[in-house]
Amino acid sequence: MSYKIILDSCGELTEAMKNSGNFENIPLTLKVGEKSIIDDETFDQAAFLDLIAASSDCPKSACPSPEQYMKSYECGCDRVYVVTLSAELSGSYNSACLAEKLFKEADPYTKVYVFNSKSASAGETLIGLKIAECEESGMDYDLTVKTVEEYIEAMTTTFVLEDLTFLERNGRLTGLKKIAANLLNIVPILGATPEGTICQLDKARGMKKALSKLIDIILGYCEELKAERLVISHCCASERAVYVMEKIKERFPNITVYINDTRGVASLYAGRGGIVVSV
Repeated sequence: MSYKIILDSCGELTEAMKNSGNFENIPLTLKVGEKSIIDDETFDQAAFLDLIAASSDCPKSACPSPEQYMKSYECGCDRVYVVTLSAELSGSYNSACLAEKLFKEADPYTKVYVFNSKSASAGETLIGLKIAECEESGMDYDLTVKTVEEYIEAMTTTFVLEDLTFLERNGRLTGLKKIAANLLNIVPILGATPEGTICQLDKARGMKKALSKLIDIILGYCEELKAERLVISHCCASERAVYVMEKIKERFPNITVYINDTRGVASLYAGRGGIVVSV
């Protein structure tokens, strides 16, 4: 018996996840003007961010095709788990589900299940870790699916960004009250709703105060959820990520913290300085 865990490329893999042989990323495509960038292992974050800065076009992302997902399902494993970006933010989930339906028509024996993360980036990573934990403990397929779905309903994703431009211009902030962040130096603390859309949790004047509020919110979640692990993803903000980790571990010294640099999709929407935390 064997298993595979697939994340679309908005979900970062830790080095241990990459080396385990059980994980795979399916790349989205990033578009800046006429240029297309595949969000795979060749992605160059620094060059991509420079390209965005030099372009007057709004960068966009395109989800993987059902064919891409189907190819990854053909892995010879008995159980395949897929974790995608929130269905409210991307077509990745629907694409993976269509691939699941088509794949099962050809191979009714391999078990494939697609999880809507209702999150992104660090949230997808956290879910992938939970699936592996269930599998490695010997949990059967049906119970793993049930356990992870319940985990997704309970988990939280919180983030602060220095620039909301690309989220807003790509329609990811629908329903969120517009904030004059650049004019007033107001930094919103954002989170994921239970449905997987983006909401504002709080706001602060300046990044230092915003990080402090972010940490307070995360500490509350850690207490409420009795969290054993959390994931921090950052875009060119390693010092901020370490600072957040240290403050959390001051209160919860036994919690396991994973820090990842964002891949292409999360780099596009988070921008330089962005921090995403899932617990």
